[in-house]
Amino acid sequence: MIRRAGRNVTAAVFCLVWIFPVYWMVLTAFKPAGDILRPTPEFLPSAVTLDNFADALAKPGFVPGLVNSAVVVTAVVALSVVVAFLAATALTRFRFFGRRSFLVGVLVLQMVPVPALVIPLFLGLKSAHLLDTLAGLILTYVALVLPFTIWTLRGFLHGIPVELEEAAMVDGATRARVMRSVLLPLVLPGLISTSVFAFITAWNDFLFAYVIMKDSSGYTLPVWLVSFSTSTGTDYGGLIAASTLFALPVVVFFALVQRHLVEGMTAGAVKG
Repeated sequence: MIRRAGRNVTAAVFCLVWIFPVYWMVLTAFKPAGDILRPTPEFLPSAVTLDNFADALAKPGFVPGLVNSAVVVTAVVALSVVVAFLAATALTRFRFFGRRSFLVGVLVLQMVPVPALVIPLFLGLKSAHLLDTLAGLILTYVALVLPFTIWTLRGFLHGIPVELEEAAMVDGATRARVMRSVLLPLVLPGLISTSVFAFITAWNDFLFAYVIMKDSSGYTLPVWLVSFSTSTGTDYGGLIAASTLFALPVVVFFALVQRHLVEGMTAGAVKG
């Protein structure tokens, strides 16, 4: 009983440590401007206001940033999941020259620090005339998430018996039909877990969106958040309220797919 109580207390402490920043962000978003910068913190609101959210929504660039982020994230998730599924299927079901080298390359790419890729990707997009375009930004994010998604789905596909596909092909199913009707339903948890990673990567990124997009009309929401800090100061109330709104889509997306997330991530990490 003592050990169980100790584990429960430890888990509760860790949960509080993790959830407190989120609580503080939401609490600050509802505080009046005069209460935000008080030297003595208040852990319970003495007054509640929606003015910060109104200021955030009225800030120029919110709607274009939201549209750009939605377009980029949707395209990145769709492209990365489709390409990773096809690549992982090829790596687990076929033997071809360079297969091992490709796997080593995928693994090595996951170890490269993301900031180290800024200049190579910038020069590549410049030579392809894709700078300052949403297409260039989408391709950049797809390139960033593909190593992880391919490796995760490869591990997940290793757990699916090949005999299921062979039985379907004996019954007359084509390779495309097998992938669509046999593999796809079975690998669905893995696809969902990788889509979460792709979603979070594309939604939260500031560095590449700021470097690649020069026209403010193409900014995504992370870049738009910088507009709350100017040479005259920082609108902390509007910034925190905007950050709260910015976090909502990730929370909603995660809540919708969380049933499959743990199963997919665990299978992709330990199998194969």
